[in-house]
Amino acid sequence: MIHHLKGKLVEKNPTDVVIECAGVGYFVNISLHTFSKIQEGELISLYTHLQVKEDSHTLFGFAEKSERQIFCLLLSVSGIGASTARTMLSSLSPAQIRDAIANGDVPTIQSIKGIGAKTAQRVILDLRDKVLKVYDIDEVSLTQNNTNKDEALSALEVLGFARRQAEKVVDKVISQDSSLSVENIIKLALKNL
Repeated sequence: MIHHLKGKLVEKNPTDVVIECAGVGYFVNISLHTFSKIQEGELISLYTHLQVKEDSHTLFGFAEKSERQIFCLLLSVSGIGASTARTMLSSLSPAQIRDAIANGDVPTIQSIKGIGAKTAQRVILDLRDKVLKVYDIDEVSLTQNNTNKDEALSALEVLGFARRQAEKVVDKVISQDSSLSVENIIKLALKNL
């Protein structure tokens, strides 16, 4: 119903923002991923998803269309509600969730607070085909890329870096150039750690 909002940023918190559009203040729930993308300034534009329930109308905002798309896919899974989907997008980037689903990476999905093994498996089972189709992902290249990522992460852990911190940096490096060798991934990651 409400596709996006563009207006004046009135209030910004890690879990929500208030945007004034044509004199009306909209309370919009956001993930930490979107929070990190919002620049301090007058004007803001967010893609939205309006969840209508019997007792409430809740507006969720996203800095990118891809995040909204992943959010809507997650809502289609039985047992995943809006707050769980938002927690997932606060813990991992949309690309990390997409890749974990495409690769059947249960431990990554399960690493999110409140997600157990069964729920992680259900997310992958329900969404894997949709994610592969929607994002037109070639499974072979993704798996090879994931092997380089795993090797780079293992090396960084041996060097004494925390896995979570290293994983964020490695994902950023890979997102810029997915054809990098393990050595180059490690070199670039070390510059950013």
